[in-house]
Amino acid sequence: VQLQASGGGLVQAGGSLRLSCAASGGTFSSYVMGWFRQAPGKEREFVATISYGGMHTIYAESVKGRFTISRDNAKNMVYLQMSSLDLEDTAVYYCGARQSSLWHVATVQAANRYNYWGQGTLVTVSS
Repeated sequence: VQLQASGGGLVQAGGSLRLSCAASGGTFSSYVMGWFRQAPGKEREFVATISYGGMHTIYAESVKGRFTISRDNAKNMVYLQMSSLDLEDTAVYYCGARQSSLWHVATVQAANRYNYWGQGTLVTVSS
């Protein structure tokens, strides 16, 4: 499975961005998909995840109400709509694919439980 993230860029605080992640290979519609981010000097942290059919989502507390994860299984795409961005959202954002359809709340939030990763896309929020 190959993942290609895009959509990052420079945005002012309060602005919005939509990240996209294109998947190829494998059986996308059976994977749990997630977004994680890594700021300079920090560990990779969970942002959001979506179940294989799109019916279930989980968000980190820091982004709840501001970010929305979605997927289009017909297009092998997963998205992260980000709004009300603030300086602390600055990071490289990675999409990950978990090669399992099982939905276990703790597991799907753990980066080390994802099997495939995209290359990351940089989001920089300026004041």
